[in-house]
Amino acid sequence: MNLDKKRWVVLFAGCFINLCLGSVYAWSVFSSAMADYFNSSLGMNVTPGDLAIVYTIANSVGPITMISGGWFNDKFGPRKVILVGGIMWGLGMFLSGFASSIGFLVVTYGLIGGLGLGMAYGSTISTCVKFFPDKRGLIGGITTAVYGMSSVILPPIVTKIVAGSDATSAFKIVGVAFMILIAVSCVFMQQCPEDYKPQGWEPASISGGAAPKNLAWNEMLKTPVFYVMLLLLTCGAFTGMMIISQASPVAQNMIGMDAAAAGIAVSVLALFNALGRIGAGTLSDKIGRINTLMLACILAIVGMLCLFNAQEGAIGLFYVGLSIVGVSFGSFMGVYPGFTADQFGPRNNSVNYGVMFIGFALAGYFGPQIMRNAYASSGTYQNAFIIAIVFSVVGIVFTFLYRMLSQKAK
Repeated sequence: MNLDKKRWVVLFAGCFINLCLGSVYAWSVFSSAMADYFNSSLGMNVTPGDLAIVYTIANSVGPITMISGGWFNDKFGPRKVILVGGIMWGLGMFLSGFASSIGFLVVTYGLIGGLGLGMAYGSTISTCVKFFPDKRGLIGGITTAVYGMSSVILPPIVTKIVAGSDATSAFKIVGVAFMILIAVSCVFMQQCPEDYKPQGWEPASISGGAAPKNLAWNEMLKTPVFYVMLLLLTCGAFTGMMIISQASPVAQNMIGMDAAAAGIAVSVLALFNALGRIGAGTLSDKIGRINTLMLACILAIVGMLCLFNAQEGAIGLFYVGLSIVGVSFGSFMGVYPGFTADQFGPRNNSVNYGVMFIGFALAGYFGPQIMRNAYASSGTYQNAFIIAIVFSVVGIVFTFLYRMLSQKAK
């Protein structure tokens, strides 16, 4: 099988791996069940909110292994890196089934699992993007969308496992299943040959700047455009991370939905997040990455204005705002793997995208914090929505700064 055909096998395997890795979004199901287990079986007094630190750490440590694992991926290929990362992710979940404290979960799920998650996730995306230099936006969108769709597909499955056993058994069952599935999928992963070009395709600059050079991460850090791109990612991901972290409480506290309806709202957000990744990735191949990202910032402003004006009972306006925010956030997640490869070259993109992902980690920390603090201080989310609008406006400014720097580089 030639590479033009084999790359589709690599893409399918990478998507299947990301579906397993995206189970991190099913944490809310695990946290509720583990809180019940701690309280009923161990006599503790724990709420799902007390376990939020576990999820935060699992997401925060990802960039560490995205960078280190990316270096190994670029040097030795993705198969071993993804295998190690996938086993760490599954092992972290399996060991969480023996947890007797929050600290134990922090180590197993947060650190072991989170570090493995970052290693495998970064390698699957960068590998697939390298195999499709002619469709970087589309492939970045598909691979990240599958990861995001886990939040729609996996929670019902985990819920059934928990209902049929308990939280600890669910961790063990899911952890072992993921280790096996990822290990089998790794067989079909392989390193993309350097300077690979699909038959009949010739490279051209898509991002709007000069033709990309293959820069190492330390060379990338010396370029002003890197910092503009990183801060643009922070601004673009801020709104989505802020809303995703509190979508259910916003639906209940601001709109007056019950818990079941709020759960549906979370699924709607996840669905439009996934659609945004594929749609924006495809669009960016046609109109350029930076133009697509500017549109995503504008969408975020529109979405925030809808949410700002949504009163109790305004379910329709709330869903419109939530859907638009999902598309905007998904756009940044889908476009940035290809955007980074366009700008700094595909050769070292595993490491470079890991470094760039720090911008996402910043948004993941500050977005939820600002959302919580705004509600705690005023009893409403309106101030947080205003702050998110400001971030999106600043993001638009960064798109113009990017264009200026790109013109100077020509």
